[in-house]
Amino acid sequence: MTYKLIELFFTLLGLIPRQWGNRLGSLLGRILYLADIRHRNIAMQNLAYAFGKPPSQLEDISVKVFENMGKILFEMAWSARQNKKQLFRHFRIEGVSHIKDAYHRGRGVLVLSAHFGNWELLSIIAAMIAYPLSIVFRPLDFKPMDRFIGAFRTRFGGTLIPKRKSMRHVLRSLRHGDMAVLLMDQNVNWEEGVFADFFGHPACTNKGLALLALKTESPVVPVFLLREQKGFKAIFLPEVTLIKTGDKTKDVEANTEQYNRIIESMVRQYPDQWFWVHQRWKTKPFQPWPRKR
Repeated sequence: MTYKLIELFFTLLGLIPRQWGNRLGSLLGRILYLADIRHRNIAMQNLAYAFGKPPSQLEDISVKVFENMGKILFEMAWSARQNKKQLFRHFRIEGVSHIKDAYHRGRGVLVLSAHFGNWELLSIIAAMIAYPLSIVFRPLDFKPMDRFIGAFRTRFGGTLIPKRKSMRHVLRSLRHGDMAVLLMDQNVNWEEGVFADFFGHPACTNKGLALLALKTESPVVPVFLLREQKGFKAIFLPEVTLIKTGDKTKDVEANTEQYNRIIESMVRQYPDQWFWVHQRWKTKPFQPWPRKR
């Protein structure tokens, strides 16, 4: 019953044209900004921590971050009512040669991404380039919504891989030559991550991507889905050069540092399109950082 209500809710939202949905999404975001004091404070604290500026100079970005979240809701509903041909008219791809060159080497591709722009629409880009896709995700605690989001992400094909114990499944996807998308911009605990610089501060970052790259030597290609005035642009960046010296600990840290730099560079260009309401620096080092060797 709850699942059907969620479907109905998104179906009704999807009747709203995209342009109106964007305006309503912005309005919803502004309402959330005023009402959700906890996440507003997290966003402001994160922005001040990252940019070293007083909150008064960062409020405009913070408001736009909430507007972005409101737009995501309406864009998901709108896109769910479109077929591939209709959707593709609203998307363009920059740097597609980077992913094509990596894919045709036949070792699978590890796709580095982040909660940036409207990340929920990344599966549409995979459909446009017609490459098989696996998505590593963290299941939602609210099961009906988790089921709905899962169906939304895979409506054009692809496989969902739960984050917990995902290594084996990602390795299988790579052996089949598939792409595997990992969003690498979330805080993790000590067991899951390593500390790598992010905006000048140590951020505990999932080490899974670095471990996979070192084990398989599959190419790592970053992609970010940027919202534009009239649609969306997927930006594929050049393959990330693998650092492999034979010292596993150092290599994991060095490669993870590279991934963070790439995400940071994109966030600095479009700060209002990143998910600042997440406690990115929540896990703290227990000893001076960088770690003494």
